[in-house]
Amino acid sequence: MSTDRISDGHRLAQLLASELESGASADAFAVTDADPEVEPTPEGALAYRVRDTRSEKSIATVYVQPDRARVEFCARPAAVADAAAAEELRVRPKAAEPPRTVVFIEDGAQVKRVLPAFEAALAAGD
Repeated sequence: MSTDRISDGHRLAQLLASELESGASADAFAVTDADPEVEPTPEGALAYRVRDTRSEKSIATVYVQPDRARVEFCARPAAVADAAAAEELRVRPKAAEPPRTVVFIEDGAQVKRVLPAFEAALAAGD
């Protein structure tokens, strides 16, 4: 068993993009505005956006920090928060208009666990 843990924000964002584009729901999500050369910053540098391919609406923005990736969901924040909390991910609301939910990905194992939050952003209805 490996004790190595992926905790580089840039790598975590890459893993998430790969899961979104090639996973079970690959036809539902599109990664857009990707910056493959993005350098993590303490505040979080924009890595890419995720949109719903059916409605073409943006549902989330992914930022990279040195030790984690941060996903800011703009679609259905309450449903996203519930789904992420059920997966035992760190979640917090963001005071913005419209409201957003922030989900933190702090290691490679959490990449798959954030996928239900993306599904909730699609399934919760307008």
